[in-house]
Amino acid sequence: MKFSTCFLTIVAIAICQSSCQVLRKNPQAAGEVRVGFYNVENLFDTEDDPAVNDDEFTPGGKLQWTEERYKKKLEQLAKVVDGMAYPALFGMAEVENAKVLEDFCEKTSLSKHRYQFVHFDSPDERGIDVALLYQKELFTVIGADTIAIHFPKEVAGEDPNPATRDVLVVKGVLGKKDTLNVLVVHAPSRYGGEEQTQPERIYVAQQIKQKTVEIFRQNPNANILIMGDFNDEPDNKSIAETLAAKPIPLGTPMANTLFNCFLELDAIGEGTYNYRGNWNMLDQIIISTHLLAAKNSLHFSKASIFRQEWMMYNDDRNGPRPNRTYGGDRYFGGFSDHLPVMVVLEW
Repeated sequence: MKFSTCFLTIVAIAICQSSCQVLRKNPQAAGEVRVGFYNVENLFDTEDDPAVNDDEFTPGGKLQWTEERYKKKLEQLAKVVDGMAYPALFGMAEVENAKVLEDFCEKTSLSKHRYQFVHFDSPDERGIDVALLYQKELFTVIGADTIAIHFPKEVAGEDPNPATRDVLVVKGVLGKKDTLNVLVVHAPSRYGGEEQTQPERIYVAQQIKQKTVEIFRQNPNANILIMGDFNDEPDNKSIAETLAAKPIPLGTPMANTLFNCFLELDAIGEGTYNYRGNWNMLDQIIISTHLLAAKNSLHFSKASIFRQEWMMYNDDRNGPRPNRTYGGDRYFGGFSDHLPVMVVLEW
C-alpha cells in the first residue's frame, strides 16, 4: 500500500512537471500572451556595409568580429528567448539589418516557432535599428510604418550627426480577435551627459505621444503597447511628463491614457541596466490603460525582468551585472549589456 501511494505520488508529480513544462513552452495554451523586449547589444553581421559605420564589427576590424563570434551571439540570444518561453511578440533594439534577423529566426531554436519580423533601415550612423519579431500563428500584421526622427536645430544643437533610430509602428491582430498597436523604441543614449542629451529623448517622446493621440482619436479605447530602450527611467521627464505614462490603479482605466508596467519594479530598485553598481530601469513596456480593464477581452496581467544566473557576470566592484558581448575592445562572449523585459497579457 505504501508502495502504491508512493508510486501514485511520483506519477502525479511527473504529470504536474510535464504540464508545467508544456505551459512554459506554450503559454498561449493557458490563455496568456507574452510580449518581450530586448536590447541585444550590437547584433551585427560580419560584412562591411559601406553605407554605415560598422567597420569594427568585421573580421578585420578592431573588435575581430568573426563568423564564429557572430554565430555564438545568435545562439546566446536564442537561449534567452527560449528562457522567456518564446513570446508571441518580441521587440529588439541594436540590430544591424534584415540579414541578422533572418539568421536569428531561421538558424537558431526560434525556427521551430516560425517567427517572422518587421524591420526598416533607419538613418542611425552605426546602422543599428529596432525590429519586431512575431509568431505568425499568433499575430497577423495589417500595417507597418516608422516615425522618422528629425531633430530640429534647437534640439540637435552642435551635434554633427543628429540622426537616430526611427520608431517602429506595427498594427496587427492578436489571436485573430484583438487589434494591437505596437511601437518599438530605442531612444537616444545618455552619452555626452544625461542632462545634455535629455532634449533629444524628450523630442522622441513627443513624436510617440503624437502618434498615440492619432490612434486614440480613431479609437479612445485602442490597445496600444509601447516597448523599448528609452534610455530614461520611469520618473524621468520624457516618460513621466511627455508620455504621461503614470501609475493608474488597476481596474480604473481611463480613455486616452498610458500606464507604465514597470513602475512598481523600478520603485523597489530593480532595473535592466547596471551602471557602476546602480540598476537603471531603461527598458520598459508601456500600455494604454484600456488593457488594464478586466472586462477587456485582452488585459494586462504582470510585468517582469528576465534574469537568470547564466546571463550574469559578477563584477568584484559593482556586483552582478548582465554579461555583455564586449566591454570596450575586450571580448567577453556574453549575451547583452541589458536585461530583457516582458509583460503577460491574458484573454
